[in-house]
Amino acid sequence: MEEKVTTQNNEELEIDLRRIFEIIWNKLWLIVVVGIVGAAAAFAVTHFFITPQYQSAAMFYVNNNSLSVGDASLSISSSDIVASKSLVDTYIVILNTRETLNDVIDYADVDRSYAEVKGMLSAEPVNETEIFQIVVTSPDPVEAENIASAIAYILPKRISSIIEGTSAKIVDTAVVPVSPSSPSYPKNTMLGCMLGVLLTVMAIVLYEVFDVTIRTEDDITKRIKYPVLASVPDMENTSRSGYYKSGYYYYGYGNRKKNQKNKRLQSKEKPALIGGQISFSASEAYKLLRTKLQFSFADEIQTRIIGVSSALAGEGKSLTSANLAYSLSELGKKVLLIDCDMRRPSLDTKLTIQKTPGLSDYLTGQCSVTDVFQPCGLPESENAFSVIAAGRNPPNPIELLSSARMSELLKSFRDTFDYVVLDLPPVMEVSDAMAVAKETDGILLVVRQNHGNNIVLNSVVREFEFVGAKLLGVVFNCTQDSGGSYYSKYYRRYYGRYYKRYYRSYEGRHEKTGKSSSSKTKNDKNDQ
Repeated sequence: MEEKVTTQNNEELEIDLRRIFEIIWNKLWLIVVVGIVGAAAAFAVTHFFITPQYQSAAMFYVNNNSLSVGDASLSISSSDIVASKSLVDTYIVILNTRETLNDVIDYADVDRSYAEVKGMLSAEPVNETEIFQIVVTSPDPVEAENIASAIAYILPKRISSIIEGTSAKIVDTAVVPVSPSSPSYPKNTMLGCMLGVLLTVMAIVLYEVFDVTIRTEDDITKRIKYPVLASVPDMENTSRSGYYKSGYYYYGYGNRKKNQKNKRLQSKEKPALIGGQISFSASEAYKLLRTKLQFSFADEIQTRIIGVSSALAGEGKSLTSANLAYSLSELGKKVLLIDCDMRRPSLDTKLTIQKTPGLSDYLTGQCSVTDVFQPCGLPESENAFSVIAAGRNPPNPIELLSSARMSELLKSFRDTFDYVVLDLPPVMEVSDAMAVAKETDGILLVVRQNHGNNIVLNSVVREFEFVGAKLLGVVFNCTQDSGGSYYSKYYRRYYGRYYKRYYRSYEGRHEKTGKSSSSKTKNDKNDQ
């Protein structure tokens, strides 16, 4: 269920009504809270800031043929009744004249001007009869009754003196009102609640319609033609994905007491972000990425050079590069990871490696290629893959990356390694990635949930396509439960429970057999 709105730049804005309804349902608590706040605010404004108004009314009967001849009165035909109804408007005009109202002010002895008294009056016929009602509204109930009573005394005499053969007789006299006619507390409170709810729903809908932030896999696949190869959960948020510690996988799927226990364990040991000790769901996501990448290249390519980049800084391209290199090395392949982000290198902070000598040192001729190789430094597998750090920060990184020396270096690696993973700079920050993208066999684009947006994503795709780089797909990074498609969310929910039970039984078997945690870690590594 979708609607499309054409914007000024001829781009189509898709409105997913089902998603909007889902978001409104998820934000129902906010709508209720704002509605309650709106109702309370309306009640408070009504009580403290709106002056109560009181109304006093008098009713008159219009007779156009009440000619007195002594004690006799002459009346009445149907045409006389119709004429009496038409006289109501005339009487109201006479009531609102300055002379009539000045007489009313004098008789009622109120300190009001003609304009003020006129604004306090309203007159209208009662149900299209020859009876009309005059209502006086005032913040003082006694004043309202005085003015209404003065009108009841002055108006009939004033009408008789102007229009011969007619009269206005009092049907109902004015009384002092005992309760205010306005404001209405229930009405204003309900209006405040409805206004709060309406504005909140409108804000949610408008935000959803015009928000271009990437929140789900569908936000990516609807905008670009490239697939989402893997959705990697947020490894720092271990409340659901679990984490590995001392040979065990700890999960947050259990009851409240178990969740609290896991939080205490978390506070003692921070979960790993790279290597074999990352969360189970993240490890499976990188294995899925690895599998899909193996089908993304032609068979004749012996060595695959894979570039990993992102649109903006902070989307997790360096973590993705390191974990991809580790996952590929688990297949027994020779893997090299190169930090090509010379402006803001980060692999030396994530892996136990030295920043120098590195890529910039070799490209500027300050060292040989053999001097820049380092082991990855992961504790569980020192030689899982090799790393070349970024080196010293050069003043001209884009010239170094686009140089012939860089091209020759990558060609030489094709004879030595099975996979070369390049950690490239973010595209929208600097143009360095474009300089080396043409040397790769494929580019992985890392998109972090709730970080980038569709406009930036489209720009990045156009940049890579312009230089002729092959885009392999997208890695959707740091996802929460709502980050994937329906299938992926169902998969994580179902198989997360399944594997949780598996690791619980595994832990129980281990405790019975009395094996050490080190032997379990070794067995886990062999299973991988």
